[in-house]
Amino acid sequence: MNFLIERLASSLFSATHCGVDPKMKLELRGITKRFPGVVANDDVNLSISTGEVLALVGENGAGKSTLMNVLYGLYKADEGEILIDDSAVRFTSPADAISAGIGMVHQHFMLVPVFTVAENVVLGIEPTKRFGALDIDKARQLVREVSDRYNLDLDPDAIVEDLPVGVRQRVEMVKVLMRDAKIVVFDEPTAVLTPSEIIEFFEIVKTLVSAGRGVVFITHKLKEALNIADRIAVLRRGKVVGEVDPKTATESQIAEMMVGRPVQLIVNKNSASAGDVVLKVTDLTVLDADGRKHVENVSFEVRAGEIVGVAGVQGNGQTELVEALTGLRKATGGTITLDGKDLTHSNPRERHQLGMAHIPEDRQRQGLVGGLSVAENLVLTRYHDDQFSHGVVVDWDAANAIADTLISEYDIRTPSKETGVGTLSGGNQQKVVIARCLVTQPKVLILDEATRGIDLGAKAEIYEILRGLAREGLAILVVSSEMTEIFEISDRVLVMHAGGLTADLDRSTINESDVISAATGVLV
Repeated sequence: MNFLIERLASSLFSATHCGVDPKMKLELRGITKRFPGVVANDDVNLSISTGEVLALVGENGAGKSTLMNVLYGLYKADEGEILIDDSAVRFTSPADAISAGIGMVHQHFMLVPVFTVAENVVLGIEPTKRFGALDIDKARQLVREVSDRYNLDLDPDAIVEDLPVGVRQRVEMVKVLMRDAKIVVFDEPTAVLTPSEIIEFFEIVKTLVSAGRGVVFITHKLKEALNIADRIAVLRRGKVVGEVDPKTATESQIAEMMVGRPVQLIVNKNSASAGDVVLKVTDLTVLDADGRKHVENVSFEVRAGEIVGVAGVQGNGQTELVEALTGLRKATGGTITLDGKDLTHSNPRERHQLGMAHIPEDRQRQGLVGGLSVAENLVLTRYHDDQFSHGVVVDWDAANAIADTLISEYDIRTPSKETGVGTLSGGNQQKVVIARCLVTQPKVLILDEATRGIDLGAKAEIYEILRGLAREGLAILVVSSEMTEIFEISDRVLVMHAGGLTADLDRSTINESDVISAATGVLV
């Protein structure tokens, strides 16, 4: 048996290097999927063939990920059927879908954090030596060869939990490529990538298509859909509302189909009227346990009423900077002050109480407790306040009252406040985090990739909220690897490279080529 598994692993790997794959047509007919109080998919019809890219766009909560989870065997449809080459198939698990030639790279990765890259990639198809022992050298070789072929730059021996989000996505991609998927589903694949990585990803997609594979590309980024897709299908509230040709469609047309109304795609930015310094960072240095510098002598200020963007290629110290600012990581040197108060050695709760709010990079791991309700998550950072507790007893009447207010004010789409927050769409989960932060009326708001995985309509709403907050005097620091976002919303742009700041640009002088040069270390 172990010998057969080893042969299987080898054959799966070899398949990724073969020529043009046999043609395959996949159809979803009348797919309906219900959850308590919600119809996630409503009589959806969709088709995809090998050799083409189908972009699937729609707001968060439109049903895109649910539909793909039905296709991948994670959910069972209440109605409808899946057909491959006109024959009905039934998937009871992802293993069935994989065997049928369907692979999926999830928005929230399916990786074992404490395993190495190689161990994750071969999980389930482990190459073995005699007596069933894992052939780790073979696993490393498979990862290196696939990684090199697609320019994914993966270290087979790296521990997954130590990798940046963008690199974890590449691990998922290698997993799919090694299993010879004929149809590959990418759920928001560019949400975690830098501009240069997006270009590389598109080259990977073109390589897959030229090899005879089909790609389903779930995205909120309409420019990307128009750039890479052969067809674009639009979902709204669980239904397919139309399909457009990217050669003739426009962003405005697709956006209106997505939300059911005209959408303002340009942020209306009034000139910043910056006030007093709120957040001041001086010579901040951050080392890890091994003495490596992640942030080195970084100094900057954020004033009341301005939005300062932090741009840079992922992995150049942005994450460590945010963790040091918010008290999640110890600063090795330098100072952090808020309204003149030294916070350098304060813990996260103390910083929160003094007026610092933080929207983290990974809402599921850092921003929410998935098993708790929406209401519980909305008061998660304030349950100890007198408003919500009497000693060790939580005042749920008060908590539920504020939850009702925030659900309405921030348009959080949930069956009820008692619903588990982990069952909401990504965009609605993010709205819970944002609402919880802003209700405290902070002095400074730090956002780390805050619109990652957020749909076009919700993203525009968040931008307008942030501009409104800046006009009211809130100091805002936005860390984003999405260059368009940085340009859209920032009054000033700080650029990080190799742990240091390489540029500080005013909005009136922001130039995309300068930002990219500074982010790659060309301008120093």
